[in-house]
Amino acid sequence: MKFKDFPYERADADELSAKLKQAIIDFSSAKSADAAVAACLATDALQRDFSYQCSLSSTRHSIDTTDKFYDAENDYYDEKTPQLMEYTVRFSGELLKSPFRAELTKEFGDLIFVNAGIAQKAFSPAIIPDKQEENKLATDYTKLLASAKIEFDGKVLNRSDLFFYKQLSDRAVRKAAFEADAVFLNAHRDELDDCFDKLVKNRHQQAKKLGYENFIELGYYGMQRNSWNKDDISEYRKLVKSNLVPVVSRIKALQAKRLGLSGLHFYDDAVTFPDGNAKPKGTPEEIFAAGKKMYTELSPETAEFFDFMLEHDLFDVLARPNKAPGGYCTVFPQRDASYPFIFANFNGTTGDIDVLTHEAGHAFAFYRGAKSAKLMEQVYPTSEACEVHSMSMEFFTWPWMDTLTDNAEKYRCGHLADAISFIPYGTIVDAFQHIVYENPNLTPGERNKAYLELEKEYRPFLNLTDTPFVNEGRRWQYQTHIYQNPFYYIDYCLAGTVALHFWAQSRENFADAWERYKKYVSLAGTRRFTDMLTYAGLPSPFEKATFDSITKAVTDFLGE
Repeated sequence: MKFKDFPYERADADELSAKLKQAIIDFSSAKSADAAVAACLATDALQRDFSYQCSLSSTRHSIDTTDKFYDAENDYYDEKTPQLMEYTVRFSGELLKSPFRAELTKEFGDLIFVNAGIAQKAFSPAIIPDKQEENKLATDYTKLLASAKIEFDGKVLNRSDLFFYKQLSDRAVRKAAFEADAVFLNAHRDELDDCFDKLVKNRHQQAKKLGYENFIELGYYGMQRNSWNKDDISEYRKLVKSNLVPVVSRIKALQAKRLGLSGLHFYDDAVTFPDGNAKPKGTPEEIFAAGKKMYTELSPETAEFFDFMLEHDLFDVLARPNKAPGGYCTVFPQRDASYPFIFANFNGTTGDIDVLTHEAGHAFAFYRGAKSAKLMEQVYPTSEACEVHSMSMEFFTWPWMDTLTDNAEKYRCGHLADAISFIPYGTIVDAFQHIVYENPNLTPGERNKAYLELEKEYRPFLNLTDTPFVNEGRRWQYQTHIYQNPFYYIDYCLAGTVALHFWAQSRENFADAWERYKKYVSLAGTRRFTDMLTYAGLPSPFEKATFDSITKAVTDFLGE
């Protein structure tokens, strides 16, 4: 069955609530371990049904944010999802009290109990109205960015289309593209400020209702952090500053020299070579044909996965008016199978290749996880562990870049430089959010000033002065995660650190590195992130030795 034919029917939240109530009763009154296991599986089936309809509605809404039917459906789930959280959290509370914990652990593993404990700390019925408002504000932000209609190069473009021009070798054109983007963003600056201010106040209020000093602790629980905390991240940021920022500064100085510039301005940062970056080879259809060949040759597991994705048409990757910006991979869980889905906006840059590497890394892991997971929550681990799936796949596909890009060596050099350069930027996003939620009453101007200071600290090589909107410290306002997924972004940094180790290992012994990757993926959502690393023989991203190792490998390669 093709994606377009996937059946949709609004999930009846009232009916589901009643069924979940009964499932809780059945579980708490179970007289045997078998009955408790059966009640767990019955509850999971109900959650799968709801998640399927909710994910399908959300995806179709992001494909066209002006579709009135799915716009209304999206509003419905924004309102009803927090209400249903009450019952899922109530069930996790009963799980923690179960007299059959040993038997349930044997059946499902012990992580479900760890995560159940976190769920108790992250929710209360008292914050349902706040969660509903938070969902609406995040949706409003998405609609705002998706509404962009920017006149440029004789065309009317959305922000994803404009990114093509931001990477051109012609400096005047890419500078003009950033200025055209700024015209749109500046026209909506008050809306962007107001939306985020409401989100910060809303999240702070949720935290206070649950007894926390501010949103940070609640935000970590909301991200289901189960193997590290904010102190670990504080130390990680120090390692980035001391070990990576000097290395990236040297890489960027060489980039500026290569481009014939005395220094990099914001609109120069994405351009690696004076004659332009590598580009995807061929039409979208040809790119997918090359992707099929790549995954067929990589391994039997990836061949099976990619055939499944193509058979069910589980991609929507062409940029269109009113389509939500960015890209993601989601899952439509059904009782008999789970279907990964990749959403993106092709724009003629190597970002199109990332769809077949990064997002397909997620989809591959979800596809494999769905085959072995007994519960929906075990299909995928926490987000930093998931990002290892995707960011590592970007490197494992390097051998096939001759068929996917017009210049494989350009691509590899640019990709590696981008990968290590991204980590300081991602760290800025994380540090910024800690400042914002520690100080929820900051004015918009004070937030922008704080962001500019972090740019100087972690990206001192970048000149922001003559890029409108950005020069005011507003770059963060089009980083969607800051609005929609607080505290997610550091997960890319942690995963990127691990992925760079996979890359270095793959250069020495590709087959062994790939087997370790499959071993890591095989755990799906049954282990904590740090335990997954140990199981696959991977280093911790929180250790200085890991930074020393990857910076040496990267600088040696780029030096060559």
